[in-house]
Amino acid sequence: MEFTAEAIRRAERVRLIIFDVDGVLTDGGIYIGPDGELFKPFFCRDGLGITLAHRAGLKTAIITGRESEHLRYRAKELHITEVYQGNLDKRAAYADLKAKLGLADEEIAYFGDDLVDLPIMGQVGFPAAVADAVQEVREVAVLQSDYPGGHGAVRQLIEFILKAQGKWEDLVAGFQAKKSMEGLAQ
Repeated sequence: MEFTAEAIRRAERVRLIIFDVDGVLTDGGIYIGPDGELFKPFFCRDGLGITLAHRAGLKTAIITGRESEHLRYRAKELHITEVYQGNLDKRAAYADLKAKLGLADEEIAYFGDDLVDLPIMGQVGFPAAVADAVQEVREVAVLQSDYPGGHGAVRQLIEFILKAQGKWEDLVAGFQAKKSMEGLAQ
């Protein structure tokens, strides 16, 4: 993953990470079962990355255009309390979230992959893209993952932020010291 001093400077200020879902937390596929139910695959290492972000004191949120019970379940499992579903125009959800948490644009990261993510990516201090994001999203991103959505992109981008903030080594040391693994959702 290539990065600049500007990306590090912006990552240092992040206090909230917002995720799109389809194409970011998942591979973008929508799997339909025999009874019409929808399934979405989530990547366990991305989940641990989100848990580590929480342990480091960062807040997380989701803003997505689709409604999904599977997402509601996964967000609860990962202790993501700020979940906005059914928001094709994500700007209102973003404004609500920013006001609710009392944060400035510069303190917010957004991970996106498609055109519907552009309005928020143009506002946040740290816009990031998955490897398979559309060209327009990659052009706006301060950082682009080496991995496609649903395959470790979220984890890689969270690691970058935590390393820029000097928090990564302590989190890793906690595992090496065999600290309690209780409460680690993946």
